Amino acid sequence: MQDVMAEMVHSTAVHALVTGATGGIGRGICFALIAQALRDGLAIHISAAASQPGERLDALLHDLRAAGASAHGVSGDITDAAHCAALVAQAQAQGGDLTALVCNAGASGPGRLADLPVAQWDRTFNLNTRSAWLLAQAAYPALARTRGSITAIASMSGLTPHPGYGAYSAAKAALVMLCRQLAQEWAADGIRVNTVCPGMVRTPLTEAVYQDEATLQQRQALVPLGRIGQAEDIGAAVAYLSSAAASYVTGQNLLVDGGISDHMLGMIPGRPGKPPVGQTEAA
Repeated sequence: MQDVMAEMVHSTAVHALVTGATGGIGRGICFALIAQALRDGLAIHISAAASQPGERLDALLHDLRAAGASAHGVSGDITDAAHCAALVAQAQAQGGDLTALVCNAGASGPGRLADLPVAQWDRTFNLNTRSAWLLAQAAYPALARTRGSITAIASMSGLTPHPGYGAYSAAKAALVMLCRQLAQEWAADGIRVNTVCPGMVRTPLTEAVYQDEATLQQRQALVPLGRIGQAEDIGAAVAYLSSAAASYVTGQNLLVDGGISDHMLGMIPGRPGKPPVGQTEAA
């Protein structure tokens, strides 16, 4: 065990494959990984994965290099098994053995289970759950050699039912269990597997919602910490779980939601020790 710890602590380089890297949370994760590596005195290579090449990916790579990392882009459809294997192969060819796989790519979409199209159900699971398994399979040999880590981005919607998003909630719940299962099966190989469940996060994708001041205030009021999350909050959680500081952490889910998930019961009118609604305390 001491030899394993020494190997992790004295590793001189990090190579992280991050899917969904050009999105708000994906960018936050990439920069947090760079900051963590620099603090640890490690060189870092980022394999930034997107669904397709283009200006957004090129701009991200420029910014990652400016921040102190070496970086290259890979692209493909992570709902396709062959593409998942190719993404990992491309990353390995450019940056050597992976030390960290971050499965961030995913998408939600409204739909009631009573009339949800089967095709939407399948795509939701393929994108949010199946892809993580396929990428993990492809990365397994390298991660076993480096005793690396996998971190998948789930959602608070995977821990609590989200009416109107039945396929998404079910897929993210399955992702959490998939990672717990992988953590148990691959622990003997030194591979750690964890998930991060974001709450409400302000990103370019959600920014339109927060441009309405009333909606912003209402949402902030629901969060015990009093603010909407930022991509950097999620990135910091991933950077920790991918680092040597979390070398004894596996099979865990880190809920990063400002306390909102545990606050639901606090929103029920009539607090303990207070008079019922419509009554006043006796003088």
